Amino acid sequence: MSERGTACAAQRSGSHPRFVRYFQGTNCSLLLFPLDFAFYSLILVVMALTKRQRQVYDYIAEFVQKNGYSPSFEEIGDGMGLNSLATVHKHITNLEKKGLLRRDYNRSRSLDILAPKGKLKQAMQAAASAAHLSAAKAAAASLALPLVGRIAAGKPVETLENQETISLHDVTRSRDVFVLEVRGDSMQEEHIVDGDYVLVEKIKTARNGEIVVALVHNSETTLKRFYREGNRVRLQPANAQMQPIMVPADAVQIQGRVVGVLRKY
Repeated sequence: MSERGTACAAQRSGSHPRFVRYFQGTNCSLLLFPLDFAFYSLILVVMALTKRQRQVYDYIAEFVQKNGYSPSFEEIGDGMGLNSLATVHKHITNLEKKGLLRRDYNRSRSLDILAPKGKLKQAMQAAASAAHLSAAKAAAASLALPLVGRIAAGKPVETLENQETISLHDVTRSRDVFVLEVRGDSMQEEHIVDGDYVLVEKIKTARNGEIVVALVHNSETTLKRFYREGNRVRLQPANAQMQPIMVPADAVQIQGRVVGVLRKY
């Protein structure tokens, strides 16, 4: 905000005692805001972290983690593609004002990373989560494959006229999913065999009959169908040659349930 804009924002409206005037630009056009809204907005302006400031903060944090010391202004400029040291200085100063950096003016390479606190911490965590979700969706979209038709093991069927696509996102949606490689043949009758990859939704509870990843006695992890039977749990293999695992319910921790299977040939 310019000096004129700052000065204008401090003026009260005589006809609206609970409102403030806000003037912007050389024309000083008038906008009216409730005092409590204006105060809250000013807090957000002070606390907000711009995208570029976050990038500079992340660059410094990663540099320190990798090298054990903070970067110089020149290295920040080179790493961020900033040609002006004045621009680097401006970002550093703003980060320092927001409590994310500390500078020792008596030594070189004196930038200390500080952890965000309060509302700023919450805002940065929310932004990071949104960025992660966006990146995950973009990655899933990049793995989209054309769905050109349907085929039967018997007579041929028609080809789709309007080509569609299918991607991992169609399976995972917005769920928290990880991948495990299968070892062994205990689930072969569910067509999950050695070398397959299972897509597992990260959850802590399961319903009877679901195929789960279960940690037993805090020592062994297994892929089985889950059945709760009173105060015990039956982990049922899909292999007629194997016996189910019967354990006390409190000895089993559900780590996820299977939502898909991938196989390479």
